[in-house]
Parts: sequence; C-alpha cells; structure tokens
Amino acid sequence: MTNNYIEINGRKIGPDYEPYIIAELSANHNGDINRAFSIMEEAQKAGADAIKLQTYTQDTLTIDCDKKDFQIHGGLWDGQSLFELYKGAHMPWDWHKPLFEKAKELGITIFSSPFDFTAVDLLEELNAPAYKIASFELVDLALIACVAKTGKPMIMSTGMANKDEIQEAIDTAYQNGCKELVILHCVSGYPTPAEQYNLRTITDIGQRFNVLSGLSDHTIDNATAVASVVLGACLIEKHFTLDRNGGGVDDSFSIEPLELAQLCKDSKTAWQAMGQVNYERTEAEKGNVKFRRSLYVVKDIKAGEMFTAENVRSIRPGFGLAPKHYEQVLSKFAGKNLTKGTALTFDAILSD
Repeated sequence: MTNNYIEINGRKIGPDYEPYIIAELSANHNGDINRAFSIMEEAQKAGADAIKLQTYTQDTLTIDCDKKDFQIHGGLWDGQSLFELYKGAHMPWDWHKPLFEKAKELGITIFSSPFDFTAVDLLEELNAPAYKIASFELVDLALIACVAKTGKPMIMSTGMANKDEIQEAIDTAYQNGCKELVILHCVSGYPTPAEQYNLRTITDIGQRFNVLSGLSDHTIDNATAVASVVLGACLIEKHFTLDRNGGGVDDSFSIEPLELAQLCKDSKTAWQAMGQVNYERTEAEKGNVKFRRSLYVVKDIKAGEMFTAENVRSIRPGFGLAPKHYEQVLSKFAGKNLTKGTALTFDAILSD
C-alpha cells in the first residue's frame, strides 16, 4: 500500500478520515429516471459521499437463452432468466449523462460499476472519478485490467471470492496501473443475515493484502455497517432506495432515506469513538476525578488516637489519600485532632 488513503473528488478515504459512504442506486430506479433523480437527492440530503450506478445491458452481461444454465431458481428472482432480470434492472446508457449532471448540481460524487469494456468507454467519456468492480466480476481479470489502465481509483468487492482470487484481482489492478485501491469485504447474498458476515475478515484483508479495506453490506439494517468501522472499514457501500416496498429488483434489501442518514451519522460517531490508544485522562473525565474514592475520617479522632476501620474509611469524594494506602494507615496514630468528614492526608499521621 503506497499510501494510507486514496482520494476521490478531493475526498480522502482511509483510516485517518471519516468513513466514506456510498449509496448504491443499482436497479432501484425501477425504470424511471425521475425516481433515480429522487434517490440521488435523498442520498445527498442524508449525507452520503457518493452515489453509485451500475453500467451494463442485458446483452453485455449474458445472452437470451432458455437453457437451464440461464434460469434462476430460488431467492428473490426465482423463475426469471438472467436475460430477463438484467433487462428489467439495467440503467439505460442514455441516462448516464443526465445523472452525472444531476450529481454535479447536487454536489455529490457519482461513479459506477462497469461490466464490460464498452461501459468503461462510456464512463471515461463522462469523466467518472473512480470505478467499482462488482463481486461477480472480480474473476474477470481482463475487465479489471481495462479499468486499472484508466489510472482512476478502484474499489473492488470480494463476495464469493477466495484468497487466491482476491490476490489475482489485486495483482492485476496494480500491474495495469492502479495506484489507489480499496478492497471491500462482501457477502453476495440478497439480503445476507448479519451472522454470516464475519466482519473480522475486514481487518484480515487489510493486513493480508496490504490494502485499504471496507464493507459492501447487504444486511437490511445498519448495525453490521457501523460495527465494520471499528474493524477498519474506511468505506461502506449500501444499496439505497426511496421505499423498501417499492417492488423493484433490489428494493427489498436496500435502506431508506432515514436509515441512510442514520448510517452516515453513526459510522462517523463510531470512527470518532475509536480515537487513539490512550491511558491518560480525557477532558470528559478530568472534572470527575474528585468523585473517586479516597480515605476520609468518618468519626472524630483526637491527637494521638489510633486510626482504625471504625474511624477511617475509603469513600467518595477523592480529596484524601488514595485507597491503596488504607492498610498502611491502620494502626498508625493521628498527629492532630481530626473531625468527621476530614480528608486524610499524610501530614495528619504521626511518623514512625
């Protein structure tokens, strides 16, 4: 890792910076560009750093074929063919320019996941500031090489990939000119139960592959994503929609505007709470030191009288001797008269 951060549109992304939040628009436009515009507006209002598209057509992803290999059995899209699914879900290519213009108007970063070389050409024409390689495309090394040659920052998801496949993808990106890379831990289930996410993998990705790591989250709430920050995720991607019950291809496992706003807030709080290794008193603690326990006279003591468990106790507040001196004080004698409620100090104790 040449740097401990990458930069997209002037925003630094890394462990020393607030988590970068990507709202994945995916297929949640539901065939309506105005819905796509509304999703972008809500993402910007919620505080997301970027909106992400997917750039493909049904013909660039698959073929129209009735054979068994091309049919979907089980899950959200049961009964459809791959061709039918992608035909209904794809983002029309002539929408890309107005969507990029809308993002500029809103002041939110926009980029995409290309799924073939022609998609990269389109996104280069639009001057996309970064690229995302989807989990299903991580094994397409030719596509990774094509994207890397743009010299733009790259984000790659690892759903379904083993260690060797991840290493091959990383090597291909670097060998073809990529200098800024984030690898996202991902589980390609839609949705994925939190207990299957194995978030400790985020830390291992960073250490094993010497890269920045993050999370592509397909759970249906924010707990997993917020927890990922503590394990080193510097970038979080979540599918985003206006209405989880909207009936679209990806709506049911996407978060809604209030949830995205909460994710932006809570992930920032989690990052701030991590801070640095610290054993000194914080500013919040300093005023409360006086309420710690210390040794106090709890019964009037005359000069020359012995200190005992009946007349000295460890209580709050903390203006007396530290409680660790309690055994040392017992059986010693008072050097002066001491009234109940007096903080015990060494100068009140007769020296041996």
